[in-house]
Amino acid sequence: MSTAVSRFPHLRQDFAASLVVFLVALPLCVGVAVASGVPAELGLVTGIVGGLVTGLLPGSSLQVSGPAAGLTVLVFEAVDTYGLPALGVIVLAAGLLQLAMGALRLGRWFRAISISVVEGMLAGIGLVLIAGQLYAAAGLTAPASGVDKILGLPGAAADALGSTEALASLAVGAGTVAVMVLWRRMPGPAGVVPGALAAVLLATAVTLAFGVPVATVEVRGLVDAVQPPGADAFGSLGAGVLGTIVAFTLIASAESLFSAAAVDRLHDGPRTRYDKELMAQGAGNTVCGVLGALPMTAVIVRSSANVRAGARTKASRVLHGVWLLLFAALLPSALALIPLPALAGILVHAGWKLIPFRALAALWRSHRGEALILLVTAVSIVTVNMFEGVLIGLALSVVKTAWEASQAKLEVVDKGAGPIQVHLSGNATFLRLPKILDTLESLPQDRPVELDLTALHHVDHACHTALENWSARHSTPGTPPVKLTETPGTPATAPS
Repeated sequence: MSTAVSRFPHLRQDFAASLVVFLVALPLCVGVAVASGVPAELGLVTGIVGGLVTGLLPGSSLQVSGPAAGLTVLVFEAVDTYGLPALGVIVLAAGLLQLAMGALRLGRWFRAISISVVEGMLAGIGLVLIAGQLYAAAGLTAPASGVDKILGLPGAAADALGSTEALASLAVGAGTVAVMVLWRRMPGPAGVVPGALAAVLLATAVTLAFGVPVATVEVRGLVDAVQPPGADAFGSLGAGVLGTIVAFTLIASAESLFSAAAVDRLHDGPRTRYDKELMAQGAGNTVCGVLGALPMTAVIVRSSANVRAGARTKASRVLHGVWLLLFAALLPSALALIPLPALAGILVHAGWKLIPFRALAALWRSHRGEALILLVTAVSIVTVNMFEGVLIGLALSVVKTAWEASQAKLEVVDKGAGPIQVHLSGNATFLRLPKILDTLESLPQDRPVELDLTALHHVDHACHTALENWSARHSTPGTPPVKLTETPGTPATAPS
């Protein structure tokens, strides 16, 4: 025993933390799988791989990986479009891409993605997730698109009000959300139990005790649920699946690495090595793809629970994978007792937490441009789709950055006699060119002009060419030439 303690000095803390993370992860793994339209056991498989594979690899020592609510909408669309056998191929390809990006040391570049785009992505996912799970909570079938899910809610509410079974199902879902919100205020030992687990256990007990007519999780068995993709799954996919693979890769990588940055702020241990963490996520997703399971990301809920529970090393996240494996192997029939509206309630709560209300309010007060990028990204994801919505957000972010970087100041000094002096400073780019040319073209043609560019930090080719062309046009025969000074002591006079 003393030898084990000396080799693993933090084993006691890590063991206790692993149990907490297991209890947090269990209902989330099942709920994400059901919401994604795949067998519940596949969520457990991804959680197991996240613990036993990704958990053992270097990168971020205290971050916990598994199926994430942030990928639920994308997975559901992929399964609905290409079928469940194709999911393994998509996840496998995404994992291999992550491995390649990590090997090429691209992990750190994900930190360059605008926070507003990431938060807008999560907000859009949260809105679609909430809308879809409200149908599930009532036992109704949700429409396919995000817009239809939201627009169809009034009609779904009217249908639910006319059905006793739908109202009972909604009551179970609403009760689950209420328990999760209020559970953190529980005093004494009860507060140690994770709110999601407590809510599921209470919902299960109530539905069994009172015979509430609600749907429960369909159990297929771990072996039957795991279906590695065959050759036909690879051959049936066309070029259209490439966009889905890229979306899986970028979103899973961004969510994992942003989670790593957040977890680093919660503890004083070793910092995340982003390239190695990206490779660890890639290895986990590669294994998940081979097993036909859900994709994985690092999950902030489980990771923060791991840190708060006192974890000191990666042993806690590995052990949490062991407990998930034991549960899936020994107690799979227990899943059949869990009411589906309870899982829907958990995901409604998770979707609500994905929407950054406080961050949006703070951005609106200080950086309205960033707030608009967040809103446009979220709305685009709801109205178009995940991949194109993120691309729209990234494009807006780039345009905003380019616009702000091209701050050019044009100062005209006219003393009434002698040449008109024009001083251009800052960054002259094509984005500011129309305003610059409007000012220059309004200058009188019958007086000499001295155009000083020495204070410019940067001038792009389009702007430089336009300035030279203007000076040439202004210096027509019979008028004073324009004196164009580009660097101190090196004046250039345009031909007249």
